[in-house]
Amino acid sequence: MIKKRIFLRLSGFLIAAFTSLVLVIPTNTCAQRQKVENMPIYDYSKYHFGFILAVNQMLFTIRPIKNMQHIYFDSIAAAEINADSALIYSIESEPTYGFTVGIVSNLRLGNYFDLRFVPSLSFGERNLDYRFMRLPDNLLIDVRKNVPSTFVEFPFHLKYKSKRQGNFRAYLLGGFTYRLDLSSQAKKKKETGQVLVKLNRNDIYSDLGFGFDFYFEWFKFGTELTMSYGFLDMLKHENNIYTDGIDKLSSKIFQFTFTFE
Repeated sequence: MIKKRIFLRLSGFLIAAFTSLVLVIPTNTCAQRQKVENMPIYDYSKYHFGFILAVNQMLFTIRPIKNMQHIYFDSIAAAEINADSALIYSIESEPTYGFTVGIVSNLRLGNYFDLRFVPSLSFGERNLDYRFMRLPDNLLIDVRKNVPSTFVEFPFHLKYKSKRQGNFRAYLLGGFTYRLDLSSQAKKKKETGQVLVKLNRNDIYSDLGFGFDFYFEWFKFGTELTMSYGFLDMLKHENNIYTDGIDKLSSKIFQFTFTFE
């Protein structure tokens, strides 16, 4: 059921991206019919700047430990679910939507290549849904742990541009992003009666995306879809019922971006 909801959310994300393109392309098409090329020398500047507004969807990729469903937790470890002992039945990730703002710095490398640095601030959260089997009554108990994140991001991307067609140009991009999570609770001490799922502060992501640039009279507008995959294990392992069943917890972020340059 969780995987189905993730698929539906991602489908909605892609539909929203496609809808935005459909709304923008007719305006650009009309301009091309008039054979008026807006900002004809803009892309020949060595540097140019702008800003982004984006919608993101953050989620986790969970790698459970081997034989996860056969590890027993005693009454101390399972105190939060009021069990004499417990087993982990399943762990799944539930994504939510957030938003991103940032500044574009673009360096022209040639007719078809740019180097982009887009320092940004992203807000979002993810949910970890646990299902435990409480013993000895074999009752299934669902627990949701909310994990908020506020990222300071430093992405470096190489942008490969197609040949400009009137006031339209498509592009591909790839690169890496360093993210620092300001909301990380890795150093927060345990509160009475509450077990937190804590994330480490630092992660490195590989990025891949594509987009479209539209040239208007006074500015260039772009739409872009980017996928980011984290390399590092983000989970702070603290020997409790919420972390001992996970071998590695890595991040994934999908982002639909509007650029203004």
